[in-house]
Amino acid sequence: MAMAKRFGWVLSNVAAAAVLFAFAVPPAAVAGTSETAVLAGGCFWGVEGVFERLKGVSNVVSGFAGGNAATAHYEMVSTGETGHAESVEITFDPSRISYEQLLKVFFSVAHDPTEVNRQGPDTGTQYRSAIFYTSEEQKREAEAYIKQLEEAKVFRRPIATQVVPLKGFYAAEAYHQHFLDRNPTYPYIVYNDLPKIEQLRKQFPELVKGK
Repeated sequence: MAMAKRFGWVLSNVAAAAVLFAFAVPPAAVAGTSETAVLAGGCFWGVEGVFERLKGVSNVVSGFAGGNAATAHYEMVSTGETGHAESVEITFDPSRISYEQLLKVFFSVAHDPTEVNRQGPDTGTQYRSAIFYTSEEQKREAEAYIKQLEEAKVFRRPIATQVVPLKGFYAAEAYHQHFLDRNPTYPYIVYNDLPKIEQLRKQFPELVKGK
């Protein structure tokens, strides 16, 4: 499948591109501080791989959010009955990369925010699109950005991303961590996730870490 078709959800017109890819000047932040963002966009392997490559991001953990600790295990989450979504916890330096910039990467290349309870070949509520905010400021920024995308008609279909408070994040099993980097030839990764890395480098070269 051609790349343009694989990422066909993204842009409906040229004007929309300005909204999705243009960055506002990040607010002043104290260098060396860290914040966390928790995002859900389908299978966490590829989402983790995307955010690990960003400047200013010091750590990304694959895990689960939306349910409770007792059910935060892959086999249980895979039933779609735990309330969890496969998610990533991103630790970042806001003086180097802003929360808004993380959101722009999330909406443009990390996943398709218009799919409901699925991403690509994966179906179920555990693959839903969600932003688990950790502060009222994150909530405000997320809701404002989604509104901006909707008003600009960036996507051909309605945005399905939930914006909900983070009640807990639970790391997934060790074999899920850094899966893309450890298994770059795994068929699922080759077809579903490596194209995201390619698009990240094309669309946001200024944000990508050096090799």
